[in-house]
Amino acid sequence: PVRFDRVPAEPLQGTNWYYSRPGFAWGGMGVAACWLGGAVGIARDYRDSLRAGRLSGREPDQVALASLGELDRTLASALQYLAGTAEGIDRRGQMPADQGSSHQRDAARVSPWSDALRVRGTCAAAVERVLTVVGSNRGPGPLAFDRTYAKRMADLALYVRQHHGMRDDAQLGSLTLKGDASW
Repeated sequence: PVRFDRVPAEPLQGTNWYYSRPGFAWGGMGVAACWLGGAVGIARDYRDSLRAGRLSGREPDQVALASLGELDRTLASALQYLAGTAEGIDRRGQMPADQGSSHQRDAARVSPWSDALRVRGTCAAAVERVLTVVGSNRGPGPLAFDRTYAKRMADLALYVRQHHGMRDDAQLGSLTLKGDASW
C-alpha cells in the first residue's frame, strides 16, 4: 500500500474509464492465461513427484494415477478453451458480418466481456482444482520442506484471487440473459 498526502492530482478520464478502455477485457484473459500457466507448473511438479517415486521403487497407487488423470483432463480442457477463444477473437476481427454460418455470425456478436468472463472463470476453476488435487495428494510434507513447491502453491493461490468468482458469474449470467451467448 502507498499513501499520498496533499499531492495534486487531475483525473485523466471519466467514471469507469479503466474498465471500458480498449483491450481491457482481452487483458483480463491474458491474466487468466498466466494463472493457468502456474497451474501447469504445479501439475508438472506433481507428475514429476510420481515419476521420482517410481524411480525409487514406489509405484503410484490408483488414487495418485486417477488424480494425475484428472489434472490432465482439467488442464487440457481449460487450455483448449483458452486457445479456442483466442482463435475466435482473431477470426471475428477478420470475418465480415455477412459471411460465415449462422453459428459463426452469432459467435461474432458475443461481447469481449462475455469472452473474458468465460475464460477467466474457466481458468480460475481449473487452477482451484489443480491446487486442491495436488495439495491433497502431496500432503503437508512438501509444503513444509520444499521451499520452491510451497512458494508456487502460495503464490498461485494468491494470484488467482484476482478472479471475482460468483460476481463475475453473475455478470456473465446477466449478459447471457440479454442474449450474449453463442449457444
